[in-house]
Amino acid sequence: MTGPGEPERQSGLRNPAAAVRGMGAGALAIEALVLLMAIVPLTKVAGHRTGPAVGAAVALAVLCAVLAGLLRYRWAWYAATVLQVVLFACGLLHLAFAVLGVLFGAVWGYVLSVRRSVLARR
Repeated sequence: MTGPGEPERQSGLRNPAAAVRGMGAGALAIEALVLLMAIVPLTKVAGHRTGPAVGAAVALAVLCAVLAGLLRYRWAWYAATVLQVVLFACGLLHLAFAVLGVLFGAVWGYVLSVRRSVLARR
């Protein structure tokens, strides 16, 4: 923190916006990977909802990958936030989606917090 009259510290990054985009894209890529790895367990434990659960996992993983590449646009950050809510809502298909929704929702909240603090210093 800087006191009154002191100049504000720079982040030390050459391109802070690119660094934040990279962090967001990395979080979404890991989320996509986890969703794809969840397919096999879902086929074993989802019961009569196996088809919709696997379809939701694949669709969400594809959306994560697409949004990871589109984070240079401001609307993609909002879309990725909505994606976390949709992941949690898919908990109606299987509890594992709700758990992943809470986990990755917290990760995405941290990403947004870092984005806000880094880009505010520009």
